[in-house]
Amino acid sequence: MSSRLKDNINSRYFEAANALKSKHARRRIVAYVEAYDDIYFWRTVLSPFEDDTRYFEVMLPSKINLTRGKKSVLMNFLEEREEGKKERGEGREESGPLGRDMIACVDADYDYLLHGATSQSRRVLQSPYVFHTYVYAIENYQCYAPSLHDVCVSVTLNDHRIFDFRAYFSEFSEAVFPLFIWSIMLYRNGNYPRFSITDFNRITDPGGFNVQQPEVSLLRVRHKVNSKIHELQRLFPDAKDEYLAVKDDVKRLGVTPQTTYLYIQGHHLFDTVVAPILSKVCNLLRQERQNEIYHASAHKTQKRNEMSCYENSLQDVKVMLKKNTGYILSDPFRRLQDDIRRYLDVSL
Repeated sequence: MSSRLKDNINSRYFEAANALKSKHARRRIVAYVEAYDDIYFWRTVLSPFEDDTRYFEVMLPSKINLTRGKKSVLMNFLEEREEGKKERGEGREESGPLGRDMIACVDADYDYLLHGATSQSRRVLQSPYVFHTYVYAIENYQCYAPSLHDVCVSVTLNDHRIFDFRAYFSEFSEAVFPLFIWSIMLYRNGNYPRFSITDFNRITDPGGFNVQQPEVSLLRVRHKVNSKIHELQRLFPDAKDEYLAVKDDVKRLGVTPQTTYLYIQGHHLFDTVVAPILSKVCNLLRQERQNEIYHASAHKTQKRNEMSCYENSLQDVKVMLKKNTGYILSDPFRRLQDDIRRYLDVSL
């Protein structure tokens, strides 16, 4: 039996099982996600909607062959039905094997901003039972700038604000925004081999970040961005009107020059941009707290015990960043929750 057929049967099974339950039993809604790290994120999305009448179970799409990833989730649930309707010349697929009691929850990647330019983008955007992050991936939420000071506090137990994360990532976003529009445009029109996401990531790597002089890294990024834009303008001399149209459309979809960092590749943002910056800020905060303990007016044994207690309480930067939930106040997260709310209102 094919995996897609099994998933179709599973969807019907969940609906039938819920129908057979007592009127007072809670409805079970299965939410399939791409990877293990996604389970915790989507739990934060769905938990507020659980009550005495329903609950969600978040899981990977297959417990048998351990298949993971966005394509696995979407192909298993939607491809077969969409191809059938295409062959029959019918309209777009509204639900596929997904349904009232089975949903798919995926990273938006570029699919949201491609706005239906590819089959996968249409698949993500058109099904009422597929939910996406709006930002590129869950890592972008974890790196939500207004929450990064709180991550520093959780890592170092030092609440001294020595770095303005909001201002830095606003300026970083402004620096990369014009090149980001080029990236979206070339992915929409199929010219992405001339400028891939990997190329974009290489150019937007701040590199050599210094907490005391963050503007140096921003100047470096701006210089690389401008150089690449001039190159792309030479390669595509007639692209001005298309570029401006894509720019307006991307803004309409919620991207602003100050929030572009939320829409670039999540792993690049997490591993190459935010985690190194956060580590350097946290190192300074640790040193500051350790110096306070060292210079405190106390005897040596007390200082040693205090230092040991403090160091044993320190946390790993990446671990705490992955646990960060400060994004729940962000606009894209609220849009995502609005989508869940509409789905529940319709499927009651």
